[in-house]
Amino acid sequence: MDNVKNDSYYLNNIITDLSFVLAHTKGMSSEDFESNELLLDSVMFRLIQISENSDRLTPEFKEVHSDIPWHAMRGLRNRIVHDYGKVDMSIIYDTVINDLPELLRDIENII
Repeated sequence: MDNVKNDSYYLNNIITDLSFVLAHTKGMSSEDFESNELLLDSVMFRLIQISENSDRLTPEFKEVHSDIPWHAMRGLRNRIVHDYGKVDMSIIYDTVINDLPELLRDIENII
């Protein structure tokens, strides 16, 4: 069984999580998003996973693809993990709706 964990492996995990979030929030209003506790938990978990997988990418890879907001991804993860009860859900919604589609396109273009 080939279980090589390299940049490609982590990028595919990121794509899977981004695709999941976007598929389950497509066309959703801010009010619907913020009132769906199960979806919020799922999205927060996926955002954390996206950051965790991006942290496992090699420094060389991240340097070559410095246009991707690696640092911001880590910052969002830290905010969710350490300030969960205080996270502004409108910021999470804005990130999901406005930033994640572009991030997905950029990462898919790398592959």
